[in-house]
Formats: sequence, C-alpha cells, structure tokens
Amino acid sequence: MLSKSALVLLSLASASLAWPSGRSGKWSDKQRKTCHGHESYINYTTVAGFFQQDDPATNPTGFDYTTTNFGLIEQSYATDAEFDPAGAKPQWERFENYVNVLNREADKNTQYKVFFLARHGEGYHNAAESYFGTPAWNCYWGPLDGNGTHTWRDAALTQAGIDQTIKANNFWRKQLAADIKMPAPQSYYSSPLQRCWQTAQATFQGLDLPADRPFAPVIKELFREGISMRTCDERSNKTFIQSRVPNFRFEEGFTEQDELWRGYEGETEEAGIARTKVVFDDVFSHDDSTWISLSSHSGAITKIYKVIGHQPFRLGTGQAIPVLIKAQNLRKVDIPTETIASWWSEATCANGPPVTSIGGTGCICSSTATATASASVTASVTFMYDLKSYRRESPVEVYEKS
Repeated sequence: MLSKSALVLLSLASASLAWPSGRSGKWSDKQRKTCHGHESYINYTTVAGFFQQDDPATNPTGFDYTTTNFGLIEQSYATDAEFDPAGAKPQWERFENYVNVLNREADKNTQYKVFFLARHGEGYHNAAESYFGTPAWNCYWGPLDGNGTHTWRDAALTQAGIDQTIKANNFWRKQLAADIKMPAPQSYYSSPLQRCWQTAQATFQGLDLPADRPFAPVIKELFREGISMRTCDERSNKTFIQSRVPNFRFEEGFTEQDELWRGYEGETEEAGIARTKVVFDDVFSHDDSTWISLSSHSGAITKIYKVIGHQPFRLGTGQAIPVLIKAQNLRKVDIPTETIASWWSEATCANGPPVTSIGGTGCICSSTATATASASVTASVTFMYDLKSYRRESPVEVYEKS
C-alpha cells in the first residue's frame, strides 16, 4: 500500500500527470512493443491491504460479498486529508478517489485498475457435479451432453443460479445508491459461455447507471473457463449468443464456431495461465477504464489470481470480489526460454461411471467401463495464444523493469 508520506512526495514531485482523472490510461501499440528500445512485457501485481479477500486470514468458505461490502476494509487513506477533510464521505467514494490519485500520479508505464471478478451463478453442470460426485462427473457424465433430464453442454443457469443473479442485481442497486456511492463499472466483460453472459445480463439489467457508464458488455473468447473435454466448456455459436443477448458486443475476430474446445483433449494449467495473461494484456493495452466488471468462472478466476499475484480465494457460484491491480509495462530481458505443453489427453470411462478418480492419476474405471485415453501430457503440442490469432508457440520468459 502506498504510504501517506510517499503519496505526498508524489503529489509534490511533478505537475505532469500520467493519466486523466478517473481513468487508468492505456498503452499504444508502440508503447506495448517497446520499452526503452526493447520489447516490452506487462507485469501484474495485486495491491493488497484494501479488501478482506487480500488477507490470508480471511476464510473464503462462506464468504458473501453482499454482507461484507465487497470485502472493502474500513480505513483511512493518504488522500483523505485533501479529499475529505470533514470526514463525511463514505468509504467507497474515498477509495475511488485514492485509486484515481494512484493513476494520476503514476508514471507512463504504470496503471491501476479495479476488477470486479464475478463467478457465474449456478449452472446445470454445477448441479450435475454435485449430484453425481466429482469422480463420476469428470470421468463419465461431464463429456456427455446431459442425462436425458437436463443438458449441460454450454450450461445455462439453474433456478438457484438465477436467484443468485437477482441477489446480485439487488446488491448493486443498493451499492450505487447515494449514501454508499460505490463507483459503477466503466467497462464490462464476459466469458462467451452461456452461464456467464446470463449472469452479467441479469446482474446489471435495469440498474440506474451513470450516463457515461452504460452497461455495454463485451464478450471476449479468452475469459472463458479452463478448456476440458467436458461439454460444459464448449461455447455456443456466435449467432446463438447474439440472439439471446443482442445488447452484448463481441471482440474483434470472435468466430462463429468455438475453435478452441476440442472434445478429446484438455488445456494444461500452464496454457490456461498463459492465455489469461494474453487477455489481460489486451484489456490493459486497449481499455483506459479503471473500474471493470468481469463475469467469468471459478477456474478462470483462479488463473487470474496467478497472473496478478493474488492469494487463492475460491468463490462459490454467484460470488464476486474486487481486486486492485497494478500493471507495469516493463522491458524484457533477453535470456534463454522454454516452451509450454498446451494440451493433454484426459482419461474418461467409456461405458459407465468410474470406481473413483485420483488427483494426478485420473479415472479408476470398472472392468466394464475401461478408460478411453491416458491422462498424459502431449508435450509435442505447443498450442498457445497471441493477441491477434490466439494461436502461437509461446515461450515462458523473464522480464525486468525498464
């Protein structure tokens, strides 16, 4: 956290402001490609000390953002003396000002954004996994379209999930009220999977949003869940999505069909983290918003934590937390690199549910439900992502500050 003395020194140091008030700024393509004459890299860190979810002592089990003011910790800020000398302004308004000052006083290679990371409401795939149990779900039921009663390919929200979105809508309505003054998002993003855009739509529809901050969500391919063999991870086609949420926009290059879900291989953890870094780079390079809403998934948010250096904090369905993120455009160090294996063959039981499954080993099938694939990494495949095509061989690289 920036100390009071450090912030005062920053304020006195220069009249040159990096970013306009209320905006975090963005980097041009030229800035993103070079930093002091070298290829650049964005490094992310979580600025801790502002939310309960930043504290390792906070138990995520049972955490409810609607009863904890999004986890915002009651405290004073170094900017309060000037912004709120009478001590009359609410916590969120003072925090918003603090973040705005961070951006205003930042150098041209640094920006701060607050992401509201929201996990979708309960989907039919969540209900199915709870009903069948995780081993049976992973090894048999998950790769199917459904069970004859419910469908979970690109799963829709259950009634419980819809109820969670109603709860979210009511909470946001209260938070935006004059006595709390929580800032509304300036930008909205969603995973392309149905449960997420359903959640985003129901959460923010009908709210009294500021005229300069309308609900104009963008669907981005790489904010999706980790890509497994299970059908819940395959998105519907673009035409279907557009017919259901015509007010949503699609990022440039969004394809009609899902070209990432394979159905016979799963994405490795390392590949999922790499693509999450790519989509974060895209947002921080092209969106100057400071306050951003993202409707995504438990697994996707877990990968975001790894990219931004946030402690593990598992969210239940329908839960959400804000995080304050510092991004720095740094100079890359030229050192040897290594490649990442991107896809692996997941084991499933062909003819019925498994006896059990073991982490790191895979499915233990019965004699009548033999495994159809070995759970081994296909290291020869190095399918990765970039900002233009989402596909390239991508090394793991080390960077230093410019």
